[in-house]
Parts: sequence; C-alpha cells; structure tokens
Amino acid sequence: MKEIIFVGRSNVGKSTLISALTGKKLRTGRRPGVTRKPLHIPYQDIEITDMAGFGFMSGISDESMDAIKDNIVHYIEDNAGNIAFAVMVVNSSSFAEIVDRWNSRNEIPVEVELFEFLHEMNIEVIVAANKIDKVRDVDETLDGIAGRLGMMPPWKQWLDVIVPVSAKKRKIGEFKKLMQNKLEALRAT
Repeated sequence: MKEIIFVGRSNVGKSTLISALTGKKLRTGRRPGVTRKPLHIPYQDIEITDMAGFGFMSGISDESMDAIKDNIVHYIEDNAGNIAFAVMVVNSSSFAEIVDRWNSRNEIPVEVELFEFLHEMNIEVIVAANKIDKVRDVDETLDGIAGRLGMMPPWKQWLDVIVPVSAKKRKIGEFKKLMQNKLEALRAT
C-alpha cells in the first residue's frame, strides 16, 4: 500500500493536521515529542504515516533526539519506493527565524536538509505552512518560506508545493484539494 508521510520539526502540528484531514483523533500535546515512532493511519485507499518530529523535545536527551532523527532518515530511505509523497509541515510563524538562526551559525537548517533529502530520494513534497493564522503578512511569510527552501518567490508560483493551513482551526480546504489532486494523479498511473 502506498503511503503519504507527514514530517517536520516537533510541535509544528503534524498530528493536528492529520486529524483535521482524516477526522481521526490522534494524540497531541502542548510539549514537543508526543509522537515518537511512525504511526500509520488508513486514509482512502492509502496510508498516512505520522512521523516523529525532529529538533527539541522536552525531557529527551540529545542522544535520543539524534536517534529519532536517524530513525526518520532510515524510514524514508527504506520506504522511499512506497512513499507517494511527503507533507512537510512547518510553523509559518517561526520558520524564517529558525532557518536564519541556523544559517547564521553556518549550519544547514534541518528543515532545508529534510526538504532536499526528500527530493534526492525522488519523493515529491507538499510544504504545509501551518499556523498561518498567526502571521501578519501571509504573502511575505510564504515568500520567505519559498526562498529559504530554494524556490524563487513569489510563493504563488508554487501552489502545487506550498499551501497555507491552520490545522487547529481546521482551515485546510486548499490543502485537501492539493492532496486530492495528487492522489488522483497517483491513481491514474
């Protein structure tokens, strides 16, 4: 069975977005690190996989956080042929600040590294810019996300890649449409 993986930093709303999409209640929490291993949810004629988040997790050792990141990479490598596409969920209100902080230390931001890794594995990516209700200027924010992921702004030329959502408020209409289009294209092959 083909699968769609949901990936991203801890506490960006991956599980909440999956719940909004599927109507299935998933465990979520205020603190990062609730999802620790891949969770498989049936959806239409495929499977959605909620991956553990990477980055800071409250009460988790650095070694455990590194192990979780390694597990994500290995899961993607081992299942790449079965992954229809990936949904990389980002927190639209903090994405630019986090990426810029990593870049200022001459380090590759984890989100950028993941985005590039998925493409290297020939996995198509939808970037779900979550918590869009918390930003003042949507176009400026989404242009910033596009640019930091190596896509030339304006973001509106990437409507098949970047989609603004508010998972908590269940404002996911455009996301659902994009998912449906990708699933229909997949079924047609």
